Amino acid sequence: MANRLISLSCFILLLLLLSPPIASHQPEREEEEDTPITRFQTYLRFKTAHPNPNYSDPVCFLLNQARSIGVQARTIEYVPGKPVLLLTWTGSRPDLPSILFNSHLDSVPVEPDKWAHPPFAAVRTPDGRIFARGAQDDKCIGLQYLEAIRNLREVHDFKPIRTVHVSYVPDEEIGGLDGAAKFFSSKEFEELNVGFAMDEGQASPSDEFRVFYADRSPWHVILRATGVPGHGSRMYDNSAMENLMKSIEMMTQFREVQFDVVKRGRAANSEVISVNPVYLKAGIPSANGFAMNIQPSEAEVGFDIRLPPTVDPELVRKRIAEEWAPASRNMTYQVLLSSFG
Repeated sequence: MANRLISLSCFILLLLLLSPPIASHQPEREEEEDTPITRFQTYLRFKTAHPNPNYSDPVCFLLNQARSIGVQARTIEYVPGKPVLLLTWTGSRPDLPSILFNSHLDSVPVEPDKWAHPPFAAVRTPDGRIFARGAQDDKCIGLQYLEAIRNLREVHDFKPIRTVHVSYVPDEEIGGLDGAAKFFSSKEFEELNVGFAMDEGQASPSDEFRVFYADRSPWHVILRATGVPGHGSRMYDNSAMENLMKSIEMMTQFREVQFDVVKRGRAANSEVISVNPVYLKAGIPSANGFAMNIQPSEAEVGFDIRLPPTVDPELVRKRIAEEWAPASRNMTYQVLLSSFG
């Protein structure tokens, strides 16, 4: 059923592309030459940002690209509207364990008014830079898989010994529970007989690529502080905001120490504990925003913390419990172990 729906969507999209243009006051994009760069720009123009990613159009595009270079392709839906695209390049020894390259279709949310160029226009500036949401995370890698296969097949007439699979999964940016998690635990994945897999990495402007054999563990840490509410004109000890601000100050100092190691060139970003505040919630709402003469009884802050494989997670938990969110300062905390980047 999923394949039929995707095929119908692709057919409709093809009809729209082949139909005569409708009169419009919008400026038309000049016809672009079909190159790896323009194909990349096309992929970037699909609005795949959360909270409402468009999956059907980019899947149609990738299906057409795969078929144009003679690679088998199919879609699987474990959750309606969230397709997993699987490409297969059969090797001369399909009995051997296969190779899998994985990428994700979705992107993080975007604030269009903060961008120098529209985030889904894939504008290419005279110096060669392309601006688009998802360009590095990780549509560039997803398209590089296809372009590498195209080059090996069409230019070098290469045939792999082992079968090569390429997967494109949905919802990676929100945990992957309806995408990679279901795919990797499915009979379809088991039948691939994967012996070696590579996931997304970092974009590279040169011919050198860094390969990572381990990754940091993402922790989403929420700190909550409580205290006696009071009038904004009074000063007293252990208010919710005071307790929370002390924690934020200590975590900021820890962040500066870790970041200084990176700045001095003594470690890479992936080798230190990164600590970044992502939200702050406090205050008493009013008709005009927040009441400025009331000290709230509760305050909360969220941090994105990434732990390298070399760090003992129990030591970090101990630091959170004893220093960053001690019960003695009316603090509590919650650690959400995340599977997404």
